[in-house]
Amino acid sequence: MQYSEFHHFPLQKTLFSTGIHTITINIHVKEVCLFMGALIELKNIGYSYHTLSGETGAIKDISFSVEEGEFVALVGPSGCGKSTLLSIIAGLLAPETGTIVVNNPDGSLHYPRIGYMLQHDHLFEWRTIYQNVTLGLEIHHALTPERIAHVEQLLSDYGLEKFKNKRPCELSGGMKQRAALIRTLALDPQLLLLDEPFSALDYQTRLMVSSDICQLIRKAGKTMIIVTHDLSEAISLADKVYVLSARPATIKTVLPIQLTLTDSSPLAARNAPEFPYYFKQLWEELTDETSGCAK
Repeated sequence: MQYSEFHHFPLQKTLFSTGIHTITINIHVKEVCLFMGALIELKNIGYSYHTLSGETGAIKDISFSVEEGEFVALVGPSGCGKSTLLSIIAGLLAPETGTIVVNNPDGSLHYPRIGYMLQHDHLFEWRTIYQNVTLGLEIHHALTPERIAHVEQLLSDYGLEKFKNKRPCELSGGMKQRAALIRTLALDPQLLLLDEPFSALDYQTRLMVSSDICQLIRKAGKTMIIVTHDLSEAISLADKVYVLSARPATIKTVLPIQLTLTDSSPLAARNAPEFPYYFKQLWEELTDETSGCAK
């Protein structure tokens, strides 16, 4: 990959969106790239946790890039540092070593707008679904006609238009996850970070919801990084899978995914002839990485 121009920033402010609120934070973005290529690139990222009892390495020498519109999956042993890595990408943690390279297609010098979707939906029971999904816009005084129309379209696309006046307790787990995603998308993030977003759902619901949501994210042209323990989910959703080692996590393997599909849905991907091969590859890579560590 070639870069035409670099600008150096010791600290670059960014906006991080949970869908509920947006936080201004400081992140160590040392290079901003003004050339077509990766939306974001990590170079030799390292981080350790420090306590009175000593230092625990979380991640070490992590380098990878994510193209605009690409879906990337991170898999690895429990507690190997996947969530730590997402927190660094989001700007919630500053890396101790390495740099983050940013490329905005419009040439602007800012960190990508990031939406972070967690395992739990964090919807407020005293608000309707519509009030929940517009909460971020409300806080930021951004309830413009254009934004409201966008939210209404998202509710329709995600099958929640008829339920927008319901309370979260009246919805299924899958519907609540859709609402949580709409809340995040309402703030128009460029990069979506998903940390085990479907893990609280039963298996059948998880398959359906992950398939529906990821098709809609692709349709919206968003870029996505997802952390998952489900190898089948990683293969069916991602364009590329990064396998992390036990802590301190390094990138053990990069597996590009190319499936022969009858249609583009993640559910259909599980029936692709190449699917068993990719599953076997990932399974074998993770077999030796059984030692756990805290996220």
